[in-house]
Amino acid sequence: MYQSFDVTARPEQGPPRLEKLRREMARADLDGFLVPRADAHQGEYVSERDERLAWLTGFTGSAGFCAALRHSAGVFIDGRYRSQVKQQVATEFTPVPWPEVSLAHWLKEQLPQGGKIGFDPWLYSAGQIAQLESALADSGITLSQSENLVDLIWNDQPDAPAQPVTHHPDSHAGETIEQKTQRLSAELKSAGHSAAVLTLPDSIMWLLNIRGSDVAHNPVALCFAVLQDTGHVDLFIKADKLAQSAVNFGQGVIQHDPAEFLDFLGGLNGSVLVDKATVPQIIADRLGARMQLGNDPCALPKAIKNKAEIEGSAAAHLRDGAAVVELLAWLDAQAPSNCTEIDVVKRLEELRRRDPGLREISFDTIAGTGPNGAIMHYRVTEETNATLEDGQLLVLDSGGQYLDGTTDITRTIAIGTPGTEERACFTRVLQGMIAMSRLRWPRGLAGRDIECVGRMPLWLAEQDFNHGLGHGVGAYLSVHEGPQRLSRVSDVALQEGMILSNEPGYYREGAFGIRIENLVVVEKATALPGGDPERDFLSWRTLTYAPIDQRLIVADMLSADEKEWLNTYHSQVAEKLAPYLTPHAKAWLAEATREV
Repeated sequence: MYQSFDVTARPEQGPPRLEKLRREMARADLDGFLVPRADAHQGEYVSERDERLAWLTGFTGSAGFCAALRHSAGVFIDGRYRSQVKQQVATEFTPVPWPEVSLAHWLKEQLPQGGKIGFDPWLYSAGQIAQLESALADSGITLSQSENLVDLIWNDQPDAPAQPVTHHPDSHAGETIEQKTQRLSAELKSAGHSAAVLTLPDSIMWLLNIRGSDVAHNPVALCFAVLQDTGHVDLFIKADKLAQSAVNFGQGVIQHDPAEFLDFLGGLNGSVLVDKATVPQIIADRLGARMQLGNDPCALPKAIKNKAEIEGSAAAHLRDGAAVVELLAWLDAQAPSNCTEIDVVKRLEELRRRDPGLREISFDTIAGTGPNGAIMHYRVTEETNATLEDGQLLVLDSGGQYLDGTTDITRTIAIGTPGTEERACFTRVLQGMIAMSRLRWPRGLAGRDIECVGRMPLWLAEQDFNHGLGHGVGAYLSVHEGPQRLSRVSDVALQEGMILSNEPGYYREGAFGIRIENLVVVEKATALPGGDPERDFLSWRTLTYAPIDQRLIVADMLSADEKEWLNTYHSQVAEKLAPYLTPHAKAWLAEATREV
C-alpha cells in the first residue's frame, strides 16, 4: 500500500531523546536548541530523514516546532493540532498554543536571565530569524547558528532519499520547459535581477516538467536550482537521479552536484532574487548584499493553471469521484458490522489503484470515526484503529496523485442513525460550503476577503473551526500549494486558473468531527442581468463530484437556493460519474443523489 498503519513515534521515546539532546546542548554551550518540522528546501512536506520534530517529541503533525531548553521544552502547535499533541507527547514536553503565544514571548519567560539558543541555518528562513532576533532584542537571549544537534543523536536516521526523476509530459504540463524558462527569465531581467534561487522542490518540478518521489505522497525530487536571466537553469541534483530514468533537458539546463550549491551561489553576480518567505538563513548569508527579497518566480505561474492542467485535473476528478462512490456504496453495505477505519482506508486505496493513471495517494488518508474524527489531521494506526459504530460519524479525507491531476476530497458519512446535534452541525457546515461554492466576487480580492462566507452559518450558531477554509492544490504536484489560500492571512489576489479547496468543518473534541470538501477552480464569472457592466467578477467551477450524505442533512434548515444548489450538484454527480461505475454503485448513487 501507499499508506502504512505503523506507529512511527511514541510518547515514551521522547524523554530519553530529550536528555541526549540536552547533553549535546551543554557540550555546545547552548541554553536551548530549536527543532522545526522543516528541511533545507523550506517546503511544507519533508522526507523521513527530516522528521526530526516527530523523532524527538512524538508529535507527527505537519506543522510545528520544539524549543528544547535545559530545564523545559515547548512544542508549539497551531489550532489544528491542539487535540493531537495531547495524545502524542510525554509530560516532559509542554504544548504551547501558537501563534497565540510567540516563541520570543515563551523564551523570555523561560530564560529571564538570558541565554544562547542554537538553530540549524538550513532549517530556518532568513525572515524567521530576523523576526525572532528583533522580538528578542534587549532580552539577553541570542541566537547562534549550529550544526544540527538532533542529527548527532539520531543514530538510525534514514538516508537522504535518492529516488529517480521522471519527465512530466508536455501534453499534461501544457507548456514546454523552454517556454517557461524564457517567460520567467524575461520577467527577471525586466525587474533588474540577474538570477533567481529556487529552493522549493515543487517550483523546480513545475519549471522543468519533471516529477520525483523523494517525499511521501508528493511527486517531487529534493533539489535546488538557479534560474538565470538568460533562461539558463543550473540544477543541483544527484546525477544518478536523472540517469536512472534518462531525463534529458537539452542545453538549457545543466546538472550540478548538490555539494557545489553554496560555492556556486558565492560566484553569482548582480541582483539575485530569493523568496522572502522560504530562503534558508545559510543561503541568505552566502548571497549577502546581492540578495533581493521577493517572491519565488515560479509560485504564481504554477498556481495559475493553464488549459491542459485544468482539463487534466477535471478528468482526474471524475475518475477519482467514481472510486469514492464505489467506496461509499461498499461502506453502506458493510458498516457498522465490524468494519474498521483501516478497512475503509485499504478499500479506498484498492479502488483508486484500479486507475492506471494513479501514481500515489496525495496524503495519508484520514479516516476518523467518533472521537477520532475530531482530530483534524488524524492518521489511523494499528493501535488507534477504531470500529465504526452505530450513531457515529466518519470523516473521510483522501486524495490521489494522478498523472493528469491531484485530487483532495472529504466526505462525512453517517454510520447507522446519526444524532440530532450532529445533523444540525453538519447542515451548517454544508451551508458554508454551498455559500462559498455560489459566491461571485470582484476581481482583486484575496482569500482573506471572502473566506468568512464559508464560516457564517457556523458563526450564527457561535461555532467555528481552527483551520483555513481552503488551500491551493497543484497539478500532479503538492496537494497543498501556495500562494493562493482561503485564509484570514492570505493577501494573494485570486485569479482565473487557480485551484483551491473549499472545506469548512466542525470538530467537537472527544465526540465527533465534520468536514465537507470539494476542489474548485477560479473562472471569470458570466455577466448577470442588471449587473454593473464596468465591474469584473470571478466565480468558482466545481471539480469534485461525489454525493453528500443526505442522512446528515436537516432539510428544513436549508433555504430554497441552498436546496437548488444541492439538487443541481447531485444531478451532475449522477450524470458525470455514471459511465465510470459498476452497476451496484450506479444504483446506489441514484438513491444517494435523490432530490432534497
